[in-house]
Amino acid sequence: MEKLYNNIVLPQEWPPKYTVEQYLDKQPVPYLEHPPQVIDISVGRQLFVDDFLIEETDLVPEYHKAKKFEQNPVLKPEMPWETENRQPCATPKSGGVWYDKKEQKFKMWYEASWLRNMAYAESEDGIHWTRPDLDIEPGTNKILTYDHSICDGIMDTNQTKPEEKHLGVLRPDSTTVWIDDETEDETQRYKMYLRNPGAGWPGILMTSADGIHWENAEFTFTVYDRSTMFYNAFRKKWVYSVRDIALSEGDWYRNRAYAESDRFLGGFSDETKKVHWLSADRDNKENPYIGFKPQLYNVDAIAYESIMVGMFQVMRGPENHVCEEYGTPKITELLAMYSRDGFHFSRPTDTPIINASIADGTWDKGYVQSVGGTCMVVGDEIWIYYIGFAGAPDQTKLEWTKGNGMYANGATGLAKLRRDGFVSMNAQKPGSLLTRPLCFTDKKYLFANFSGKLRIALLDEAKNELIKSDWIEADSTCCRIDLGDFDVSALSEKPFRIRFELEAGKLYSFWFSASENGESGGYTGAGYKEV
Repeated sequence: MEKLYNNIVLPQEWPPKYTVEQYLDKQPVPYLEHPPQVIDISVGRQLFVDDFLIEETDLVPEYHKAKKFEQNPVLKPEMPWETENRQPCATPKSGGVWYDKKEQKFKMWYEASWLRNMAYAESEDGIHWTRPDLDIEPGTNKILTYDHSICDGIMDTNQTKPEEKHLGVLRPDSTTVWIDDETEDETQRYKMYLRNPGAGWPGILMTSADGIHWENAEFTFTVYDRSTMFYNAFRKKWVYSVRDIALSEGDWYRNRAYAESDRFLGGFSDETKKVHWLSADRDNKENPYIGFKPQLYNVDAIAYESIMVGMFQVMRGPENHVCEEYGTPKITELLAMYSRDGFHFSRPTDTPIINASIADGTWDKGYVQSVGGTCMVVGDEIWIYYIGFAGAPDQTKLEWTKGNGMYANGATGLAKLRRDGFVSMNAQKPGSLLTRPLCFTDKKYLFANFSGKLRIALLDEAKNELIKSDWIEADSTCCRIDLGDFDVSALSEKPFRIRFELEAGKLYSFWFSASENGESGGYTGAGYKEV
């Protein structure tokens, strides 16, 4: 059995196997029902996104929505290769948006025109994007281009992999691009999953030294459209997030399957290693104006501080044929979900962290989707890039081969949260929170992310008070807690508890650091940029 960084022990059978019916009530999250006797908090900031850390509290959780950037969209279809085929778009879907710390710039891989070209953009500030002139097709920022006459012939499933001469003409149905800073092979620092349009194709995995020129292409097992991948940095596993179709209660509906591998290349050829993973459940409510039973459309995820943060793209309808008739995008929205083992995710609320506007004339009327990389840290904020579609009612009732407005006018936007700000524990009146037994190794200083008036006490495992801070009134994402002469390092590898007292305000996270500056040793999603 495998013990994780937080002392969760995985079962002997991994990944676990659940039935579709088990998911309809609520996905099991075993570590919330049976947490470790002592939780190791050595890695990263500790977020209150669930009850994992909490033994008792009268504080009230608040699930925060990301605030959409006022100048959205930050990238929209403007170039000829982004507006062809009567379905303009400039959308990662999932693609990737990252802050590359080595080159100190934001990078985006996106779909230019619906199902046509893969392109690359970059930015100094994450707001204003440029399209560099690349050598794949001079005068454009394309990295993979569309040529119908060639693309129709390359997906021969009898091949072991596509010939490299065809890499320049692969076109995306869905993609993920990952910057792998843990690789020992710099020629494979950039990794891409791509799936061509059409039913029942395998995915294609590729690597690159620069994110522009791709090689080492190989097939995965066969998947449906809108499949993606991500990396679980805590377990060093590549995860294949596979769109699946299941029959339940007499209806076919979209859901997800899961496969994991130690290797990116050579790790996803065996379909028998795939297990059912995630589904919409009865807590996902119908939009009363649409009357469509919600389905799970896609999942992207990444390591953030001490947890995996995922975007659960729930589809609220209507179905494709209705959208085709009226030229309007499907209504999909993003729910935040959280995991401490990388497989079991809790979704504490059905309220979207990023919603579709639904209103006519808005750029993100519907088809709101996440990006590869999911989220990143910029200063004291979390930035979440997402895509949306406006649709095009003037293109209604056109045949698919001529284009249809439901997939027209896609663009890329940005939404922001306070750092660690997915969930806060709030006090409308004086309240407290007591943790379960915790432990760490080699830490010296205690930090908290909160607003309001806070006091913190460290307790031994039997709840005897060891030290209590003075009251601190602040609004800080990285506040060092003064514990006087108390030697925090003396707690190393010993069980203890923390009691937080909050008079009025919001508590987002806490952590112990080896540095006076407050470095947590955790992950920062798709990058970290100081401001």
